[in-house]
Amino acid sequence: MRTTLILLASLTFAQAPGPVKVIKQSEPEKALIFEVTIPAVRAAVWNAFSTSEGLSTWLTPGAVVDLRAGGEWTAHFPGGKTGGGTILSFVPQQEITIASMAPEQFPTVREQRTRAKFAFVAKGEETVVRLTQTEWKSGEEWDKAYEYLASGNAQLLETLRRRFVNGPIDWQKEWGISK
Repeated sequence: MRTTLILLASLTFAQAPGPVKVIKQSEPEKALIFEVTIPAVRAAVWNAFSTSEGLSTWLTPGAVVDLRAGGEWTAHFPGGKTGGGTILSFVPQQEITIASMAPEQFPTVREQRTRAKFAFVAKGEETVVRLTQTEWKSGEEWDKAYEYLASGNAQLLETLRRRFVNGPIDWQKEWGISK
């Protein structure tokens, strides 16, 4: 795989072959920006993102969504690891903002959290999902988490896209576990 890096002002576009566009932004605010087109109407994509049942079709079979400010948006992975965060706000079928937990290997970032805003834009029979992750702080651990999540969140959105291309994830086939 060939990755092309183009530096333009304060933006770095890291576009690997594949459907998810990744932008690393340093100014005016450090951010990771991802965009993917999902081959499904917005209501279906919103349901896959905003309900426990929907999230369990593509993220992990143990997903929990409590769709309210202060509610959880959490993936419970095999082996006891968790991901996701706390819902800060949402506008049905338009956006959801989460105080996002970093993976366990970044304990300070996990505790202090970043802000992940997912926007859903209807484009006929397709939906553009745009994730903007902000509130990055300075320091080595923060820099490592930023780089890790630049690829990790691209994979997250690719999995969402794959769910609509191929149908719900078969967890027995994917991870050798049942729902």
